[in-house]
Amino acid sequence: MESSLYQLYYYPLNASMAPHFILEELNVDFELIIVDRKSNAQKSPNYLALNPAGRIPTLVDDGLAIFESPAICIHLAENHPSSNLIPKVGEKNRALFFQWLMYLTNTVQAELMVCFYPQKHTTNVKTVDNIIEAQEVRITEMFNLLDRELENKDFLVGNSISVCDYFLFMLAVWADEFKKPPLGFSNLSRYLRKLAKRDAIINVCKKENLSLSDYQ
Repeated sequence: MESSLYQLYYYPLNASMAPHFILEELNVDFELIIVDRKSNAQKSPNYLALNPAGRIPTLVDDGLAIFESPAICIHLAENHPSSNLIPKVGEKNRALFFQWLMYLTNTVQAELMVCFYPQKHTTNVKTVDNIIEAQEVRITEMFNLLDRELENKDFLVGNSISVCDYFLFMLAVWADEFKKPPLGFSNLSRYLRKLAKRDAIINVCKKENLSLSDYQ
């Protein structure tokens, strides 16, 4: 399976960023297809035929369409076991890998979505600012937990890069304008700056037009 052609339907700096990192890390043949969120292209009939949730990203692998960013990342990692981007079945770290990936997706990412789209979580527009403020406090506590976890560690799980690290880097980028951004934590900052030197992250950030100057 090492030479598959993948198609990633993406939009810059969206949840497609983590799968984009993984594809670059794997150094496989893939095609990027932009889904223009500005024109609501993710709700178009053609896109909905691939992804009925109408969200970004979608990965097409030999005719199989997969949505949900973490599911895509796991699929890619398991398609390329030699990459070691996911611990193998039977390894102790596999349970920790899923623990942290679920924490990043079900907790941190989910709370970020409430923070960024507060109007979807209230029927009273006057409460939007309160939601944003409360969410930032909650999410900052989550980054504090991750900062403690990363003490004396280069990677979130085990001794080599995994999907979890790329997923966390994406979420950190999203939160970079918080009062205390991820780079404001000592362990998290060290960790993110080291990740930012990886070719996969450099290449994706060039393609998605994100400056890494803050991470240098």
